Amino acid sequence: MEKVTPFLMFQGNAEEAMNYYTSIIEDSKILNIIRYETKEGGQEGSVMQAVFSLKGQEFMCIDSNIKHEFTFTPSFSIFITCDTEEEIDKLYGELSNGGQALMPLGDYSFSKKFGWIVDKFGVSWQFTLPL
Repeated sequence: MEKVTPFLMFQGNAEEAMNYYTSIIEDSKILNIIRYETKEGGQEGSVMQAVFSLKGQEFMCIDSNIKHEFTFTPSFSIFITCDTEEEIDKLYGELSNGGQALMPLGDYSFSKKFGWIVDKFGVSWQFTLPL
């Protein structure tokens, strides 16, 4: 086995999501994008397969060419351990913009500051500032 990579399936906004995530999380970048071409089964120019990196963690994603009744679930989330209060406030604020708070930023027994959100793309994120 080479490696294990989290896989995110979007429905038409994979590139927008990658650009958004890599613009707000330091040391992040889009590594590769393969686009659908004419008559390849997906919408021409949309993401057939892409890989992006958030702080060194690679993710793979696609724009599904099949519409599904399901989307992302909060039971799978991207967990970020922040170094400073400013960092957790910034990331929580930016990623929750247009999304939904599942647990507002607060002082919980297991974390000095913790929050859990679903972003505007439906992806779930947890943020912690360790004790």
